[in-house]
Amino acid sequence: MAHALAAAGALGLMLTSGCSIYREATTTTIPATSNWRTVATDADRQRLRNWRKAWDEALPKAQAADAGAIAAEPLLFDPDRAQEKADLPVGDYRCRTFKLGSKSDIVRDYTAYPWLQCRVTQQGEVRELARLDGEQRPIGLVFPDGDDRSVFLGTLMLGDETTPLRYGLDASRNMIGYIDRIDARRWRLVLPYPEFESTLDVIELVPAT
Repeated sequence: MAHALAAAGALGLMLTSGCSIYREATTTTIPATSNWRTVATDADRQRLRNWRKAWDEALPKAQAADAGAIAAEPLLFDPDRAQEKADLPVGDYRCRTFKLGSKSDIVRDYTAYPWLQCRVTQQGEVRELARLDGEQRPIGLVFPDGDDRSVFLGTLMLGDETTPLRYGLDASRNMIGYIDRIDARRWRLVLPYPEFESTLDVIELVPAT
């Protein structure tokens, strides 16, 4: 167990021929029962502890910027919507990102992006979530964390990059969030205090088929 958790600290990932694999530094399988807290950085643990604060700061700003858009998605933008059995199944997904609460005057307090492609794969005893297209592409591991949510821990790929940085190598690329289920076949990845642009990111995920 200790050896596996030490290997997990690197959390390096690589995309090869459309399939994702761990870097050589993380070939040891992370047990499904591993505690994500032993892998996450102190700063990321703090971000996730403050998930409610991020919602409270970001949602009113987004509502002021586009009340109609927020009202049109009552499930997606309800912080307390989480349902039981939040486990995100393996498969292909359509996914779209919403950025709430701007960090600067040059970015809107509500921005919605179009549907793109995401994929969940099994990597040993854990799962990996990766966005396959777009300019900002989260990629990381999904850790069990109770029946009503999972914890996402990963990094951000930008532009034409083909290989993500190892988790923990660059704080500006580290990502942490939680995944919950908000309807029968509808999930969301919530990222409190991301490094870029917004106070809260919400990524909706629905099965591609």
